Amino acid sequence: MSTTVLIVDDDPVQRRLAESMVRRLGFDARIAENGLDGLNALRAGGEIDVVLLDLVMPGGLDGLGVMAEMRKAGIDTPVIVQTSNGSIDAVVNAMRAGAVDFVVKPAGAERLQVSIKNALRVDQLEEEVRRMRRRASGALGFKDLSSKSPDMDRVTRLAERAAKSNIPVLIEGESGVGKEVLARAIQGSGERRGKPFVTVNCGAIPDNLVESTLFGHEKGAFTGATERHAGKFVEASGGTLFLDEIGELPLDAQVKLLRALQEGEVDPVGGKRAVRVDIRLISATNRSLLDLVKQGKFREDLYYRLNVFPMTLPPLRARREDIPDLARSFCARFAAEEGKRLRGISAEAMALLSRYPWPGNVRQLENALFRAVVLADGDELSVTEFPQIAAQVEGFDVRIPPLPNQPSLAAGMLEPVREIVRVEVRDPHAMSLVVEDTSEMKTMEEVEAEVIRFALQFYRGRMSEVSRRLGIGRSTLYRKLKDLGLDGDDKAEEAAA
Repeated sequence: MSTTVLIVDDDPVQRRLAESMVRRLGFDARIAENGLDGLNALRAGGEIDVVLLDLVMPGGLDGLGVMAEMRKAGIDTPVIVQTSNGSIDAVVNAMRAGAVDFVVKPAGAERLQVSIKNALRVDQLEEEVRRMRRRASGALGFKDLSSKSPDMDRVTRLAERAAKSNIPVLIEGESGVGKEVLARAIQGSGERRGKPFVTVNCGAIPDNLVESTLFGHEKGAFTGATERHAGKFVEASGGTLFLDEIGELPLDAQVKLLRALQEGEVDPVGGKRAVRVDIRLISATNRSLLDLVKQGKFREDLYYRLNVFPMTLPPLRARREDIPDLARSFCARFAAEEGKRLRGISAEAMALLSRYPWPGNVRQLENALFRAVVLADGDELSVTEFPQIAAQVEGFDVRIPPLPNQPSLAAGMLEPVREIVRVEVRDPHAMSLVVEDTSEMKTMEEVEAEVIRFALQFYRGRMSEVSRRLGIGRSTLYRKLKDLGLDGDDKAEEAAA
């Protein structure tokens, strides 16, 4: 979904000019004829990403008044102020009122585009900071899960109902879809908001330590128990216990977990008496618990105890409309962490990200953005920063521009052949690349294979260097290697990295 810009201006000519310019830049535009109409549009809660606000408007509510009302209503949509008066006082007053940028009428298309992108970047970074703070304080809510997907919207509505009670919740979904984030939102929207949120990855605990980890142990209860350990149930008492990958729990631990849930108390290893606990249980799995029950790997009675309020998070490929917002959010966060000045993600790169199936879901997208930000040299992420993804999506081939005076293979290897022929007098081996032992010229396919084989040997299997020197993208190089039956060793490149 495209970025929506709300244009608030009392001048009809300026409104039409601004609307036309905004649409030419690839954004959606909404119009308000005065400050009150603009404020009502913002209060209505529509999808408005940026406000282009005239500073001087008649009718009792000018630009400064609109921003003051926005602050009172808690509306934090970024505002770009525009006016014909470009004095220092006007700029200072607008910035003090909360504007993120200031443009003088008539603003050029390039200037306006930069302002909108900067406003979006600042807004995404500020929102990411607010989200991280809410998560750390246990106050993450469903607004932090903003989604444009109907499937995700249905899950969110279910989760909102679950948050109003202490009913056990089972979240199902593929690995990396955000099950823990949904669990935190359920806690942050209920009566246990701000209370402990304890996460346990059941698949990461050794079998012999499961009971001690969950229920605790007394000092000296077993070899190595040099001090008392409370256990995750006691740590989460009063708050929420999130059991991730519950299907990986051993059968003997499942028996004790069932008793703890039924009785509301746990028996520490080596303890003399049970300990009462008060927890809200949310469990998650990336496997079908019902199938595990049928296979005898999961207790049926525990399954029915956990599966009271089930919900399934859709994979990222089923909610592609969320990819742009997630990508921009990750980009803003990682750019701030890495100290990179990035304006955002190019339209071509965003199209690539939206078309990729993301088998690793949101977690894979997050890691891909992290790597892209680290690799970025310019002020905008492009397809070049996503070579592995581009290689798997049809229509996106990362082409690395050749060095100055370097021949290119784009025209069917024609130019490299000419270059090789020119240097044959200086290098006898070059002659064998284009001429058979019979003194006849080799075919273009044979020449191409020879050149690639020679480059692989010359650069010792460093695929990035080979593709750069030959002037082709890595995905194209790998494809040619496969077609020609050649083997490229990438170990040297891995070591160099």
